[in-house]
Amino acid sequence: MKTSTSEVKHGVQWTDHNQLEDLDFADDLALLSHTHEQMQIKIASVAAVSASVGLNIHKGKTKVLKYNTENNNPITLDGETLEDVESFTYLGSIIDEQEGSDADVKARIEKAITAFLQLKNISNSKQLSVNQYQSHNLQYQRQDSSTVRS
Repeated sequence: MKTSTSEVKHGVQWTDHNQLEDLDFADDLALLSHTHEQMQIKIASVAAVSASVGLNIHKGKTKVLKYNTENNNPITLDGETLEDVESFTYLGSIIDEQEGSDADVKARIEKAITAFLQLKNISNSKQLSVNQYQSHNLQYQRQDSSTVRS
């Protein structure tokens, strides 16, 4: 990845002094750029470097999210148009063209509520006595506090 994008810097301005180029983790990439032309150059460069070491980009799994742009021209790879999407999930976080991280925060809150409600059903169970519940809770707290000290 570094080889494919090291020649030209086409990321997005992250802070006053820093530019965010791309997000890479294992085989998951999120390429960032300000312009359609820069993105087209990046995707072609990544594809070329990948091919040189025997790797191929799966065009069906490759998505394009355009944020705050008027340009409707498609991003292509080897003559094929890549799918435009309104949101996608990168390493478990939802990226959305309209709401930024709001969609991700909402999804995480919904997951937490679901988990809490599942635990509530267990704690309200007639089969589990209060003593057993408190005992399990104390064991969990001991494990948790010993982890913090380690």
